[in-house]
Formats: sequence, structure tokens, C-alpha cells
Amino acid sequence: MTASSRQSLSSFRAEREGDWLAFEALLDRVEKRSPKALTDEELLDLPILYRSTLSSLSVARATSLDASLVAYLEALALRGYLYVYGVRESLGKRIGRFFLVDWPAAVRNLWRETLINLALLAIGAIAGYRLVAAEPSWFNAIIPAELAAGRGPEASAAALRAVIYGDGGNNFLSGFATLLFTHNAQVSLLAFALGFAFCVPTVLLVLMNGCLLGAMLQVYVAKGLGVGMGGWLAIHGTTELFAIVLAGAAGMRIGTAVAFPGDRDRLTAAARAGRTAATAMVGVVIMLLAAGLLEGFGRQLIQLDAARYAIGGAMLALWLLYFYLIRLSSDVARRAS
Repeated sequence: MTASSRQSLSSFRAEREGDWLAFEALLDRVEKRSPKALTDEELLDLPILYRSTLSSLSVARATSLDASLVAYLEALALRGYLYVYGVRESLGKRIGRFFLVDWPAAVRNLWRETLINLALLAIGAIAGYRLVAAEPSWFNAIIPAELAAGRGPEASAAALRAVIYGDGGNNFLSGFATLLFTHNAQVSLLAFALGFAFCVPTVLLVLMNGCLLGAMLQVYVAKGLGVGMGGWLAIHGTTELFAIVLAGAAGMRIGTAVAFPGDRDRLTAAARAGRTAATAMVGVVIMLLAAGLLEGFGRQLIQLDAARYAIGGAMLALWLLYFYLIRLSSDVARRAS
């Protein structure tokens, strides 16, 4: 290091080192104890000293000052960033905030896309129902063979009843339930993941899933088993279909951001939309797990139609209450955090 460089470094340290040491001392106290160890004035000084450290680091890098000083300032700036901007909530508080604030807020934010996907699911169900009612051969075109397993329009009422109530058809019941859940989980994940392609795959997937539902119901309705089949699906279906609708809404939010970014570039618009969509999608996974539990236990053990409809209706009411009607808990959680 030349004499002029040493003089510049010495002058630089003399001018700014006081701020670095003060910032380091505050961070030491916070890390060893808690933010309560600082006075109100010291808490206000923290972001100021952090910006001062960043400024010093920028100058040190630009002027190629001592490498050890640059390393010191980088470490100090990182410590400051983790405190000033990092998440300091405990895991329990973070999980609580997700369930009380983040997840329901993300779902409410997607209300337009949710209504659109609900309409798409209903349109698909009506189309599938009418196609099979008009021409039964449509059933095989809509329902995969492994999912139908011979329980199509040609099946007898007795065979279809055995699926619903388990009269000697428990093995098929379990297999069919597993296939149906797997199919719906795949649709949910794909509807979200493919949303970036201008929403087209998302729309098609939701429509197709509605067609599958409508085609399946038509077969049972035609044999006088519509009420029983509705109850069989209701226990888990209100949760699982709601999850599909929300996954489609999340994918659609990203797709519309990519297609119509507004005054932002597409990458920025997609990233902003992705934060809301990703939060909702984490919740969708939780809903699918809940649906799996309802499907694996409740639907197998409960045989009464009224009880099946009651459970399905109660689950739907619970989700609607949680997402759209109870906001006081969210406001309280937001103030507490």
C-alpha cells in the first residue's frame, strides 16, 4: 500500500469509524439480549447507522481500500440487514401469522379469480353432465379408464350402489377414492404451475375437472343414485374442489400478470402476483391434506347420506367463514405482530 493509500485509509477510518463502532455495539446488545435492551432513541439510530455502514462499504469497494476493512464492513452490513429487515418472529408466531393473516388475506385478494374459476368448474360440470346424458359414450372420452374401472353407464345400479355404500366393494371404494384424490391434487398443482402460460392451461384444467365431475354424477343420477353419490363426494369434495378453485385462481393471477403487466415489466408483475399466489397455494396444499384425511376416514366409515352431506356442508361453511367472514382475528393479529 502506498503512502497516499495509507493516508486515505486513515482519513476514511477517522471520519467514519465512530458510526461503525456505535452500530456494532448496538447489534451486540440486541443479539445478546433483545430489542428491549435499547432505548427508543437507540432504536431510531439503528437504521441510520445501517445506512451509514452501507455507504462506507460502497466507498471502500469503489476505492479499493484495505481488503480486511471491506470484509469487516460486509460482515457488519449483513448483521445489520438481518436485524433491520430480517424476520425476527419465532416459528410459532410466524405459523400463527400465516393462518390468521397471510393465508386468508391472500385468498380474499384472489376473489375475482376465485369466482371465475368457480364458474369454469360449474360450466365444465354442466357440460360433462349433458354430454353423457345425450350420448353415454362420452363418458369414456371424459373419464380415464383407470378412474372409471368399469363403473360407467353400462354398470348396474347394484354395482354402483356398492361403490357408494361399500356393499362388498370396499377394495374398489378405497382404490377409486385414492385415484380421485390423486387426480384432483394433480389438477390443483398443475393449474397453479401452468398459470404463467397466459392462463390457458389453467382454464382448460379446471373446465376438464368440472367435466369429469359432471360426467360421473350423471351416471349415478341416471341409475337413481344421485343423492347417494353426492353425499359420497361431499365429505371431502367441498374441501378438495374448493382447493382446486383456489389453485386455479392462484395460477390465473400469475397468468394475467404476465399477459397484462401494466406499467411494469412482465418479470416484475409476475413476481408481485406470485407472492400472493404462492401464499394461497401453500394453503391449498393444507386443504388437500385435510381433504385426504376426510376421504381416508370419514367417507369410508360414515354410511348415512345425511351425515355425509352435513360434514361436507360444515367443511364448506368453515372455509367460507375462515376466508371471507372472520376478519377481526386478522386485524388483531396484524396489530399484535
